[in-house]
Amino acid sequence: MNMDTIRIILCDDHALFRQGIRLLLQNKPHMEVVAEAATGRELMDLVPHYTPDVILLDLKMPHVDGLEATDWLRKVWPEVKIIVLSMINTDQMILHMMEKGVHGYLLKDVEAEELFEAIDHVVTKGVYLNERVSQALLKGMQHRTRNKPTLAHGVTLTDREAEVLQLICEGLTSEEIGEKLFISKRTAEGHRKTLIEKFEARNTAALVVKAIKDGWVELKQL
Repeated sequence: MNMDTIRIILCDDHALFRQGIRLLLQNKPHMEVVAEAATGRELMDLVPHYTPDVILLDLKMPHVDGLEATDWLRKVWPEVKIIVLSMINTDQMILHMMEKGVHGYLLKDVEAEELFEAIDHVVTKGVYLNERVSQALLKGMQHRTRNKPTLAHGVTLTDREAEVLQLICEGLTSEEIGEKLFISKRTAEGHRKTLIEKFEARNTAALVVKAIKDGWVELKQL
């Protein structure tokens, strides 16, 4: 097996849907479905044995649902990338899951090419923001003054941190940020870690969502 192969677990309680996704992913030589789960509980049992790179996760499932599974994954396996694949198409749920730290949110009627793109993107860039997620973020920005105070009110950034934050939100890796700002990859990683701590984000994906939602970065620039 090629070292660059992306290992994927499908988690959905509909066997036919899982079969369809598996057949689609077979068209990509660098993607491999290593296991399938019908519930969040089954997923918890499978992850330690298969160490996936990406989990395609439904939300509505019996026993342990996708929200509970996400909380467990973020705590126990934070390096695993999570892409929600759901029929739930509300701004509230999309923002909630992105703020929880999932790396992408797709609807189940997604085109195959976008699914492939999302998987590749979360592995290489850490987060995938499609048009639907961007719409939810924009609405969240428009209504943030009517909600509880956001993290932005208590966060101060240096000029360099603001530069790094912008580039993170544009999808650049730490190595690419280092090259663009003429700093080392290690320094860029340090800034990324500091930003995650300042915004009290679970990971880079949640940092991007909070930075955009709180108005630190203009979505139209991304």
